[in-house]
Amino acid sequence: MLHVMPNDTMVKVFGIEKGNDLILDAGFPAIDISFFTGYDYIFENDFKKRISEIRKRVNDRGGVFRQAHAPFGGGFEHYSKETVKQLPRVFEACGLFGVKNVVVHPLQKGRYYGNEKYLFEINMEFYGKLARYAKDSGVKIAIENMWQVHPVTGRICDDVCADPNELALYYDTLGDSEAFTVCLDIGHVALCGREPEDAVRILGNERLGALHVHDVDYIEDCHTLPGTRRINFDKVCMALAEIDYKGDFTLEADSFLSGYPDDFKITALGFMAQTAKYYAEKTEGYRAGYPTKKEERK
Repeated sequence: MLHVMPNDTMVKVFGIEKGNDLILDAGFPAIDISFFTGYDYIFENDFKKRISEIRKRVNDRGGVFRQAHAPFGGGFEHYSKETVKQLPRVFEACGLFGVKNVVVHPLQKGRYYGNEKYLFEINMEFYGKLARYAKDSGVKIAIENMWQVHPVTGRICDDVCADPNELALYYDTLGDSEAFTVCLDIGHVALCGREPEDAVRILGNERLGALHVHDVDYIEDCHTLPGTRRINFDKVCMALAEIDYKGDFTLEADSFLSGYPDDFKITALGFMAQTAKYYAEKTEGYRAGYPTKKEERK
């Protein structure tokens, strides 16, 4: 299991070449491409050459690109009408980078509670239209579990696919394992009042192809390093081993870096790599020695 780091923060601060270099220097063998800012080059005429250069630089140093996050945000209208136009090119770029899975947020519109059926229907259409572009590029669309803020309490509550059973239903209904997989956001699960290890078991090996790993306090979307808040990552690792999870251990914990000065981010990144490696290896350890019979488990 590879431990993977998104390149968003390091690219913003140091540029794409140096940002990727620093991730590898820190001890991450693989990079998650964040298509949030600074990705205009994929829409230029020579984008294939540019991608080839970026990929070669990483590969020559023994690193790989494994996962990506498609652009998102801007509200329903912007996301459904403007961002979606970019996705075919994003998928093509990811294929050229050698990425396996591309996280694509579901459509979110207004209050989730009471509108579950409507949101399910528009998302089946949304994802269904994207499937052919993903397959043409040789990548899979990873569906992620989301949250929203309750309009009265101001607290985080369920949104599309927050319930792991609904996340499983989305994948099963789309029914195309060549085009789709599931990305379970570990922190989002906890924020919506569920335990991540339970979600892992509900999804199982056949559905779960990717992770967003970060820690939270079950109240705020901290997006920080495992071990610094309240999620029990030992139980998460056990569950991943139990289902024989085959994907990567991808951090989405950039907030851990945000409090440090730019010149110290490099040092902090090294600790993040050690932490991610620790939990990835813990999962592999559990996998190697996991009892085959339920009654043997503690």
